[in-house]
Amino acid sequence: MEGKIMKKFGTLILAAVLGSALTIGAFTSFGVTGRGRDVKIEQISGIPVVRTAYTINENGEVVPLEFTDIAKEVMPAVVHIQSKQVRDVTNRYQSIPDPFREFFDDDLFEYFFGPRYRNQQPENPQDESEVITGSGSGVIISEDGFIVTNNHVIEGADGLEVILDDNRVFEAKVIGTDRYTDLALLQIEETGLPVIPFANSDDVEVGEWVLAVGNPYQLNSTVTAGIVSAKGRSIGILQDRSAIESFIQTDAAINPGNSGGALVNMQGGLIGINTAIASPTGAYAGYGFAVPSNIVLKVIEDLIEYGTVQRGYLGITIRSVDGKLAEEMKLDVTRGVYVDSIADNSSAGEAGVKAGDVILEVDGQEVKNNAELLGIIGRKRPGDKVTLKVGRNGKELDFNVTLRSQEGATSVTQTGQVEILNRLGVELQEIDRTTARELDIDGGLRITRLSSGVLRRQTDVRVGFIITRVDNQSVSSVDEFVSLLEDRSGGVMIEGVYEGTTGTYYYAFGL
Repeated sequence: MEGKIMKKFGTLILAAVLGSALTIGAFTSFGVTGRGRDVKIEQISGIPVVRTAYTINENGEVVPLEFTDIAKEVMPAVVHIQSKQVRDVTNRYQSIPDPFREFFDDDLFEYFFGPRYRNQQPENPQDESEVITGSGSGVIISEDGFIVTNNHVIEGADGLEVILDDNRVFEAKVIGTDRYTDLALLQIEETGLPVIPFANSDDVEVGEWVLAVGNPYQLNSTVTAGIVSAKGRSIGILQDRSAIESFIQTDAAINPGNSGGALVNMQGGLIGINTAIASPTGAYAGYGFAVPSNIVLKVIEDLIEYGTVQRGYLGITIRSVDGKLAEEMKLDVTRGVYVDSIADNSSAGEAGVKAGDVILEVDGQEVKNNAELLGIIGRKRPGDKVTLKVGRNGKELDFNVTLRSQEGATSVTQTGQVEILNRLGVELQEIDRTTARELDIDGGLRITRLSSGVLRRQTDVRVGFIITRVDNQSVSSVDEFVSLLEDRSGGVMIEGVYEGTTGTYYYAFGL
């Protein structure tokens, strides 16, 4: 027994000596090509840490016991993000854009838009504004300045500053955002920056050590340690039916300001972007949640290459299977994903999946709940094929499914369309025939989201507005809408309706 102990002790000493002299590790990199540029993003394998204490795990592998070298490696690549938003707070005066003034007189404007749109300015205007500031974190993922963070850190910002670990300050521009995963991609004008390479989040194990790096409470470059508490966790924080929540849960301390920061493993690889906490007080209470790196990587690849996230859908509504649901529905399994209903134009339905089926696997990977299924499908694009193993009446069946977009297409969205919608700061969804009939219109496009852009700056249009005409031409699809605005300059008039109200509304803006 004593001989075995001395032998293992000798092995530890040898491993420590070797670790002090060598950097053990291997990096791979790949390029993302999009919109005329190549972006190098690194992925990691091996152990790139040195000068630390080591032990031998159950597989005979040398692993570190302390965090100093990992912290030194990753801290320079985690940044502090400060956002500024300017809001008018009193006597807001919103005038019709100049391109329309030469065509209409005051009375006509008042008839269409109300008295506050009259051509003259109000007497003694007292325009006041306030600056709202926000703070969060970000992770440098490429040497030429691409930074990933949370969408909620930068949403609605009129200006963004990025403060590096060495206190240099840069203005940042937004490359793209994805509210369904609460991720955003920024870029600063600098090269030769330190980066954190991506690790494979599918390989993360519950119980392994991790570090959270960020800027909580304006405390720059803060590192906390913990373990992975759970995987595939959904907490209902992203209030959208298309949201993808498949978080890595950790007990490493995460607080306000950590959002957008790094969750790294003991090899110094990025396994997640810290996003949320579970707390009754708004401060750390034991559990934090991070978007897995495999989802992050897919989102940023899409934002760089296409300008928007290309997401495939099964076209089903689902519930996680548990003992109660299994008893209620007389299921012979207590894990998996129950198919509640099949949507119109559903890719899964077309392949043969039926309501009442239980999805057990996707491409051979077991799924125990909704979050795991959404996490896997959320990394796919329209046109991608997946194999579903489902349980039905005591039998297991396989179905080959070709995923579609939310609009039912099996192809990716074109970049030109994305650029126009981003310029307007709008997301649109085609209304269905039932809604059109109820509103007595031929068709239209519902505004599902407004962000910083032309519409928010120049009009007071609200989410929910259904666009029926552009410059007196009917529109019922996003393609029609975009084609009418391509290469346009000057004034544009849109008209439409709100559900639950009467009358037609008009909004004018200039391009």
